[in-house]
Amino acid sequence: MISDCCFHFFIKRFALFAYFEIWLLKVGTAVVTRADGRLALGRLGALCEQIKDLSSLGYEVIVVTSGAVGLGRQRLKYRRFVNSSFSDLQKPQVDLDGKACAAVGQNSLMALYDTMFSQLDVTSAQLLVTDRDFKNKDFRKQLDETVQSLLALRVIPIFNENDAVSTRKAPYEDSSGIFWDNDSLAALLALELKADLLVLLSDVEGLYSGPPSDPRSKLIHTYIKEIHQSEITFGDKSRVGRGGMTAKVKAAVNAAYAGIPVVITSGYAPENIIKVLQGERVGTLFHQDAHLWALDKEVGGREMAVAARESSRRLQALSSQDRNKILLDVADALEANEKLINIENESDVVAAQEAGLEKSLISRLALKPGKIKSLANTIRVLANMDDPIGCILKRNELADGLVLEKTSSPLGVLLIIFESRPDALVQIASLAIRSGNGLLLKGGKEAKRSNAILHKVITTAIPDTVGGKLIGLVTSIDEIPDLLKLDDVIDLVIPRGSSKLVSKIKSSTKIPVLGHADGICHVYVDKSANIEMAKRVVLDAKVDYPAACNAMETLLVHQDLVHSGGLNELIADLRTEGVTLFGGQRACKELNIPEAHTFHHEYNSMACTVEIVDDEHAAIDHIHQHGSAHTDCIVAEDHDVAEVFLRQVDSAAVFHNASTRFCDGARFGLGAEVGISTSRIHARGPVGVEGLLTTRWILRGCGQVVNADQGVIYTHKDITM
Repeated sequence: MISDCCFHFFIKRFALFAYFEIWLLKVGTAVVTRADGRLALGRLGALCEQIKDLSSLGYEVIVVTSGAVGLGRQRLKYRRFVNSSFSDLQKPQVDLDGKACAAVGQNSLMALYDTMFSQLDVTSAQLLVTDRDFKNKDFRKQLDETVQSLLALRVIPIFNENDAVSTRKAPYEDSSGIFWDNDSLAALLALELKADLLVLLSDVEGLYSGPPSDPRSKLIHTYIKEIHQSEITFGDKSRVGRGGMTAKVKAAVNAAYAGIPVVITSGYAPENIIKVLQGERVGTLFHQDAHLWALDKEVGGREMAVAARESSRRLQALSSQDRNKILLDVADALEANEKLINIENESDVVAAQEAGLEKSLISRLALKPGKIKSLANTIRVLANMDDPIGCILKRNELADGLVLEKTSSPLGVLLIIFESRPDALVQIASLAIRSGNGLLLKGGKEAKRSNAILHKVITTAIPDTVGGKLIGLVTSIDEIPDLLKLDDVIDLVIPRGSSKLVSKIKSSTKIPVLGHADGICHVYVDKSANIEMAKRVVLDAKVDYPAACNAMETLLVHQDLVHSGGLNELIADLRTEGVTLFGGQRACKELNIPEAHTFHHEYNSMACTVEIVDDEHAAIDHIHQHGSAHTDCIVAEDHDVAEVFLRQVDSAAVFHNASTRFCDGARFGLGAEVGISTSRIHARGPVGVEGLLTTRWILRGCGQVVNADQGVIYTHKDITM
């Protein structure tokens, strides 16, 4: 488990940065420009807004910007193109003069800064310097006085090397002198102007142990020269500009060991500068005392994943009876520690209430009376199920004496990211043990105490022959980006939580993701429905547990029920239970209720959308257009209509005359579930043990060889199992 002293490190970071008065920001060329050489207006706008925010909070900000040469080159290429004849374009193109590019680009760059800052009611000033200037003591003194005057007037000084008149051979070639690029210029200015903090903005998140594109590389949050200097492998230099990460690290080390803290972080993220101010763990920190802050034996994501895989292989090597005993021991341990678990859970609930978190989240967070006993019984059900590992699914005779078996096998290492519900940790951990998988868990911070005690209870019950590292608990959300890059050691990611969480995970990893982004569940009440039955199903689907992903969010009603009174009966019961109603266009007019902003909305609370449809075909079309392919239900006595609905609705679970709340692993007899999948590959619906398995091929022979397919006579015969 990642060391708890991370918390104290964050406090130290906040204390370090919050009281700094002078911030020097260096903006790299890769941040200022896009891949095609044009200005990255969105990133520049976000940068200027953050500088405005810092200034408004009373901080003095100095900027060192790159990008002039690249921008000038792009503009001059265009100018040369429009001024060239067709024959000119057929000739070999000579490289543009770098100093001319710098002159043109600097003018354009500063004009843009001035325009953006003017929109924010901020004044900026341009200061161009060369290497030779700093050899003059009078210049250095005057520079300090000018900058102090500008800062006193709340003006943002913007520095750049004056490449147009620099005596260097070429802006991208000569690295001699007092400073050799804008990274070293920023470090020099930080010293000269007595800045309190230097922030170097790059096109990557910070300093990695290797090339950022290598999945084995890990983000280094705190640079410790004695540890990292010999360990880091640098990748290619920047696609533009002179330096790249090598130059940034050199500048950062020089400044840090001269007494100025430095943070290297991404200029692509729109709020990273403010996050640095708030002490968040973004980027890489360089500080002369960093070696004193080193975390106590912090275990990284890769190490956790590798340890989980090794433990899972030891688990798979045990007999079925021994694996069952582990589950039974976990169930007993939960019941034995129920009082302690509830105390920690109550602390989480109180903290969530004091923080003003949503009621639906608090509802999912609380372990209600009897929940621990229920979880323990669920684990015992799992233990008594047939062993899923190594089952022979198919056996074929390929040739005489050559038998092929298809067997069930664990996936490997699972990463489960979930919000709020601590009971999910227990279910997921028990399923991982039952299926022989290693597991990394990241729960929501609102359930921190509950997750910690549950993890401790469960892993303590796992024997040393397997090892408690079978199940790792990730305690910092900052570890997630690194974990999502580990596609060589993590085999499946299962996010459980909000649609925002699931969508973000899916867009951030190459690892296969199993889950659902939304739970937009529908109940369609047909004109043939038994209204009393429909009322029971609708109420249960909405009211039984509104925060669940399988709760009804949209009620669709056949138009004939408007005139027969069936619609009013359904609505009356929902209102009696305290359900807030929103409607589509037809339902709004008929029921005089507010219009829903969108049909694709997961309330997770005592609210739902109502709409009137022409028939079952219109209901199916509505579900396909606005649903999330989770769980949908029809209430109907006409079995032909019901069959059309069951066959045509393309969702993970489709029900007839039964509440959507039945879509649950335990209720399906799966023992438990790691989540409900709306994916169409691998597993769909509630994912139990079977969804955490893959297959292996076992071939048993007696010395056969292929020999260009002349060595055997193939029979390809199924063997009855």
